[in-house]
Amino acid sequence: MAKQVWKGGALLAPLPAVLVTTGNVERANIATVAWTGIVNTQPPKTYISLRKSRYSYELLEKSGECVINLTTAEMIRKVDYCGIYTGRKVDKFKKCGFTKAAASEVSAPLIAECPLALECRVVRAEKLGTHVMFLCDIVATDVDDSLLDENGALDLSRAHLAAFAHGEYFALGKKLGKFGFSAAKKPKKPHAGRGKG
Repeated sequence: MAKQVWKGGALLAPLPAVLVTTGNVERANIATVAWTGIVNTQPPKTYISLRKSRYSYELLEKSGECVINLTTAEMIRKVDYCGIYTGRKVDKFKKCGFTKAAASEVSAPLIAECPLALECRVVRAEKLGTHVMFLCDIVATDVDDSLLDENGALDLSRAHLAAFAHGEYFALGKKLGKFGFSAAKKPKKPHAGRGKG
């Protein structure tokens, strides 16, 4: 396939469209963030990158704790709103009708309407240019009961998660396979019995 060569840019996609909560239950803020991901399995680590001008940057720098709340396609209008307006002037919990819920390990609250949340504690802040990357330990994970199947296993397809790609929001689509399916052995077909002859 023919390709054009462009200068380097932030075109990795899709990314999660998450709502990051900072502060505490009494005074909390919500910021929409797409610059996030997993960087290590054991111990579990993640990151978020914020501009210094954002109110959440100020709160996170002060407390060193946040919650990364995964969002659904149904709440995407509110997700977008939380990325446009500043918490210095607007109570986004009140404006969006979100419910604060106490986290188990950090001071920042969860958003009760979000199906899954990662409670995070900052271990390092790295100035990268336009953004500061906060590297965090994931100290607890909060999972909505509705995401568990009959065996208690996580089924994220039930969450209808939202994603972000190059300035646009998307709903995650149909499942294509699971990790390792390309190398899984196919079940053997039973042999047909021989007829009497």
